[in-house]
Amino acid sequence: MIRYLLPLTLFLGLTVLFIYGLQNDPRYIPSPLINEPAPEFDLPTLHQPKSSIKLNDLKGSVSLINVWASWCAACRIEHPILNDAVEKYSLNLYGLNYKDNRSDALVWLNALGNPYVESAFDEKGVIGINYGVYGVPETFVLDKKGIIRYKHVGPIDKKKFNDTIMPLVKKLEKEE
Repeated sequence: MIRYLLPLTLFLGLTVLFIYGLQNDPRYIPSPLINEPAPEFDLPTLHQPKSSIKLNDLKGSVSLINVWASWCAACRIEHPILNDAVEKYSLNLYGLNYKDNRSDALVWLNALGNPYVESAFDEKGVIGINYGVYGVPETFVLDKKGIIRYKHVGPIDKKKFNDTIMPLVKKLEKEE
């Protein structure tokens, strides 16, 4: 009798786990950096290589860091949404140009528009690794103290931006 119940119990247990797994968003990748200070960086800017940008430059206001590259097809899909968002809202959107060629990135921004306050140039991808970047695009929301409050992996669509990111930005802007 037990030799029939054990396989049945295992089958039912696996079925429950399978059903539970189907309810999860497969694009959701948890980040150990949520609610942690953003990793420090000091990188040259994309437009002016002799100038640099640091994490401290972002502190004091809610900021978004968008990891992008000119070679990234998904970044091209996301880019008009970022351009529209910056035009519609007063955002501190910074770019982290990831493992890219500087001249290609500049041509890309000139052709598609530049929504960024500034883009840091992470040629070797070291800072991207420190932020746990899986691939581009990725977007981080930092509070006024430089704490990562949200991470989005993949291209942002209008719904995600309007329903998730902007309410969080507005909430964080009200906090001290």
